[in-house]
Amino acid sequence: MDLFTDRLRELSGSVCFDEPMKKHTTFQVGGPAEVFVTPQTVSEMASVVRLCREFGKPYFILGNGSNLLVSDEGYRGVVIHVGHAFEEIRIEESRIFAGAGAALARMAAKARDASLSGLEFASGIPGTVGGALVMNAGAYGGEMAQVVCGATVLTKNGEEKRLDRAMLQMGYRKSCILPMEYIVTEVELALEPGDKGQICLKMEELAVRRKEKQPLEYPSAGSTFKRPEGFFAGKLVMDAGLRGFSVGGACVSEKHCGFVVNKGGASATDILELCRQVRGQVLKKFGVALELEIRLLGEFEHPYS
Repeated sequence: MDLFTDRLRELSGSVCFDEPMKKHTTFQVGGPAEVFVTPQTVSEMASVVRLCREFGKPYFILGNGSNLLVSDEGYRGVVIHVGHAFEEIRIEESRIFAGAGAALARMAAKARDASLSGLEFASGIPGTVGGALVMNAGAYGGEMAQVVCGATVLTKNGEEKRLDRAMLQMGYRKSCILPMEYIVTEVELALEPGDKGQICLKMEELAVRRKEKQPLEYPSAGSTFKRPEGFFAGKLVMDAGLRGFSVGGACVSEKHCGFVVNKGGASATDILELCRQVRGQVLKKFGVALELEIRLLGEFEHPYS
């Protein structure tokens, strides 16, 4: 470990140890990351990845942790944070080029200000552009696959590669990024010229709907379960009589049953156990197995099943 950390410090000036992951997730839970590094350039990130692979150290790419549950024991590996150095957004006619660390809502605001339509759905999604591409984030009938036309990534060997829309293989809450172990550095989107007033109106309407229907007042990771084919996850949970059901500080939102929230003092174990019990009840009553939309990081005593 000493040799690895010495080499890592030579590559990056932003390295810390035993970093509490509750500071980096919207659930506000999670134990420490063994190593936490924030590269400042693409080449620095590539070098960190190559070093991890050289030493056989597991690593995880982190945006703003808005779709992530980290175990209470933390993560025995290297968290590579795609931070402020990757937040640049530039607009060229109807194209937007955004760094993977840019906030999705900020990119939507930039598009609005440039009278470009197509990102209204993203205005209230709390993730980063890179994370949104990885999971093909979407809301209110829109999703990233509708506007993305390409991306620049690093391969697991630290080589830069350009992917077009077809190569990204985007589907419901998925893309090729995780299976291929790519790291997104920049995303290119193609939008349509629109009326700024109408774009603003649409974004305001969606903001009102979010505030009315989503538990924004509590820490959460957004929609907890993927939408099963032919069903809505939140309705299944509600119809199973689980509105307000809790385990420790974790609770099925009373406002929207598709959200699990941290009502105060929840542990990662509480949250995952709640999800397990919800899955079991929905499976028993309706024969539908709910799949997690949130990602898990670290070791959990009881798997989600």
